[in-house]
Amino acid sequence: MLTILFDGMAYGMLLFVLACGLAVTLGLMNFVNLAHGAFAMAGGYVTAVLMNRYGVPFLLTLPLAFLVPALAGLVLERTLYKQLYTRSHLDQVLFSIGLVFMAVAAVDYTMGSQQQMIRIPTWLQGRVEILGIQVGLYRSFIIAVCGVLVVTLQFILTRTRFGSRLRAAVDDPRVARGLGINVSVIFAATFAVGSGLAGLGGALGAEILGLDPTFPLKFMIYFLIVVTVGGTTSITGPFLASLLLGIADVAGKYYVPSLGAFVIYTLMIVVLVLRPQGLFARAR
Repeated sequence: MLTILFDGMAYGMLLFVLACGLAVTLGLMNFVNLAHGAFAMAGGYVTAVLMNRYGVPFLLTLPLAFLVPALAGLVLERTLYKQLYTRSHLDQVLFSIGLVFMAVAAVDYTMGSQQQMIRIPTWLQGRVEILGIQVGLYRSFIIAVCGVLVVTLQFILTRTRFGSRLRAAVDDPRVARGLGINVSVIFAATFAVGSGLAGLGGALGAEILGLDPTFPLKFMIYFLIVVTVGGTTSITGPFLASLLLGIADVAGKYYVPSLGAFVIYTLMIVVLVLRPQGLFARAR
């Protein structure tokens, strides 16, 4: 039982890193970016290519798995996304879902449709027993990395000048500009960081979730469930929702494998019926 709980926490942490960029763009910037999974896929492929073709150690690929999607996100935000900030959510959905299909087709053409294999270092493989609990070393690594990210993000958003400027820019861009805040730069930096985090999540999750050109389509619904269940007004909500969904999904697949992913969908429906605004958001 405790081992399932631990694996569920690791899976939930991974879901959070994959989805937190979407939580930022959707919750804080009010932009529906369904192409978020494409940035996660980019991070996974950066790691796979560097490891399998150039023999770069796994840990050294992680910074690049963040930087490459962050740079791609910055370029796309400056050239395409910013044109849609004032458009309707339907326009944003149609645009971003189009980007997803373009990314899937491009990766399938250049990399092929087969699964990309990532071999993690031997010191991250296997399990150890701690107080009678079978603890996976790689899942422990994921929990540690994601824990640091959660604390860092929460600190930046709530305790720094950048975080206060971002909140001001989201609440009222016109007033924020009047106060001397460069809203455009704030949004560009936020979008780039969100894309980079998705890429890092894709790199960390490739060994557990698998990696192929359909990655953005397969996991798009998971990203949306995390943000929907947790609410879009803070980072804490999606984080706690990720843990809840991760534990429920792992426990469901262990105890009732015949139901598959149905457990997580059932949980989402129950939560949205009881709290349409999300578990950890206040009703407006």
